[in-house]
Amino acid sequence: FAFFKAYAPPSYRILGLPGSLFGAFHAAHLVLTDLRTGTRRFLEVSDQDLLAPRGRAEPGPRLEVGGWRLYREGAGFRLEAPGVGLTLLPRKPPVVHPPGYSGTEETGRLYYQSYTRAGAVGLLQGEEASGEAWLDHQWGEQVSGVQATWDWFGLHLSDGSELMAYRVKDREGRVVQVLGSRVDAVGRVEALALAFVPLEAWKSPSGRTYVLGWRLEGPGLRLTLRPLFREGEILSRTTRVAYWEGPVAGEGVLEGGPVGAKGMGEFVAGPLLP
Repeated sequence: FAFFKAYAPPSYRILGLPGSLFGAFHAAHLVLTDLRTGTRRFLEVSDQDLLAPRGRAEPGPRLEVGGWRLYREGAGFRLEAPGVGLTLLPRKPPVVHPPGYSGTEETGRLYYQSYTRAGAVGLLQGEEASGEAWLDHQWGEQVSGVQATWDWFGLHLSDGSELMAYRVKDREGRVVQVLGSRVDAVGRVEALALAFVPLEAWKSPSGRTYVLGWRLEGPGLRLTLRPLFREGEILSRTTRVAYWEGPVAGEGVLEGGPVGAKGMGEFVAGPLLP
């Protein structure tokens, strides 16, 4: 599940008028993957608030697009969308991923914080559900249409820690930035020097190629990851991006001992052209 919010840069023109005169563009994506039945459903909504160029001011953290909502509820958050009604309770404090910002010429400067582990309880498609979640918040200067692509993992490790791995590529496919961080069992975060080693590629029905099998390597870490559901390509008409996103799992070695991993992977192929 993802919410997006974007403002037009001052130089951008809409109907011949400065983009700064218009409100923010909002979108939301929802993917429901059922590993028991091998089925998957993708939904998206969008809107633009033309009458509120500075955005809507509401008490507390609250996002709403097309009736889909994420808002503060007590010590946690409430997520509501078609077929989804979940309460999310963070089990660790929020962390800012080192060094506190990221960014390249392609992405602009970005800031990134997470609740890396949260309990989730509620209803999914009419059935009671419980599990673990990861909540991200990223914001910055990225301009729509820039030809950056990236690969990202958010992983829960079996020792009670979490791993974030992220790399950015330029329009020629060259890696221009790699970042990693690990949050220990009590919520302390440290930077990790990571390497992404591609193992297995998959060609989607749209003709795009995604690397889905990976090995992550770093000091004291060697982790092999695989997708749990291969057909995870998203061709978004709201954000105009082609990407793969879905559940992943794996195993390896951490600080000399065995470790398991489960979480999400996101691999961006590039803009979705008309």
